Amino acid sequence: MLVLNATYEPLSVVSIARALHLVLENRAEVIEASDAQIHSARMSLPVPQVIRLLHYVRVPHNLPLPLSRRALLLRDNYTCQYCGAQPAREQLTIDHVIPRSRGGRTEWENVVIACAACNRRKGNRTPEEANMKLLRKPHRPRFWAMALLTMANNEVWRKYLVNGHDS
Repeated sequence: MLVLNATYEPLSVVSIARALHLVLENRAEVIEASDAQIHSARMSLPVPQVIRLLHYVRVPHNLPLPLSRRALLLRDNYTCQYCGAQPAREQLTIDHVIPRSRGGRTEWENVVIACAACNRRKGNRTPEEANMKLLRKPHRPRFWAMALLTMANNEVWRKYLVNGHDS
């Protein structure tokens, strides 16, 4: 179950039992629920999918997120950052914007996902030298968004993870 802060900012993912405990203790409210029900001897409750804490919890946003192929694929939405193609996952490669042979480091701000064809075309050059333009400048993602996106591909959660909430 997705847990949102009082400000609707995603915080974490918890078990159904923990989500229900927070709701029953009046520490959270159900924002989205499934059609399924949980029954006890005295009550029946909808299974929560998204809950929101009733009191704001301060969270540090500078937590480091390890750089990995999976995290890069998620950050770049499985899309070549040069041509916009979305081939099969196996056809996507990691490209160093400034090549390692020229001092480019393997860090969030210098690596992007590229299809095999674009990576070969760019070769050991910068995008400018290869006359190729990046769709988006590489950046370090916010920890909570990437961590949560790696855990679930849930359409109900997507509006809270990607676009935020209107409230």
